[in-house]
Amino acid sequence: MTDLDNQTSYWDAVAATKRFTHPLHAAWTDALARDIAVLDYGCGYGRTMADLAAQGFTDLTGVDSSAGMIDQAREQQPAMRFAVLDAPPTVPFPDGSFDLAVLFAVLTCIPGDAAQRRLIGELERVLKPGGLLYVSDLVLGDDTRSVERYERFAPTHGTYGIFETSDGAVCRHHHPDHFAELLTGLAIEDSRRISVATMNGNEAAGIQVLARKAAARRQR
Repeated sequence: MTDLDNQTSYWDAVAATKRFTHPLHAAWTDALARDIAVLDYGCGYGRTMADLAAQGFTDLTGVDSSAGMIDQAREQQPAMRFAVLDAPPTVPFPDGSFDLAVLFAVLTCIPGDAAQRRLIGELERVLKPGGLLYVSDLVLGDDTRSVERYERFAPTHGTYGIFETSDGAVCRHHHPDHFAELLTGLAIEDSRRISVATMNGNEAAGIQVLARKAAARRQR
């Protein structure tokens, strides 16, 4: 990943101040066994893992490229497993390690298409055959403020939807069709539109997608 697609120094600097709000959809998680192995990629300070634990999930692992975020996670959730990624998006686990991978508000922090594809490929690798990928992210807004930002920064970054925040982050809002294109190696089982507060407290349009890795083929 490039520095723009990682932005570790930014996340280290804001680790103690940012809060994330993407919700778990109970209709999707209620159907899952509570002892499945779950990976939260880009876990931040561990909020989504805490929500999963509150729902009864017991085998939870969180990874993030920001040591500052992981420090916050370990402080707030000392009983949970967390690891700092040395070379994102590579995760230090064998193929087929997890039943579920959670990717909440991470793609918005990775502006580049190629970097996003590498991340999805890595998550596919560590999912078991038949495993699930649960994505929650942000889509293009049509309000005046959003459109102005997209148009202002499109010449700089080359993609409509990428913008710079006032405190130094580079983020991306996506066309809804982008997720189907990004997840072509998986079978999309369901999707839903949501409204969420961003890390800076602004309301934004979001999308959640549940996709499944192909099951292993039976030997004849």
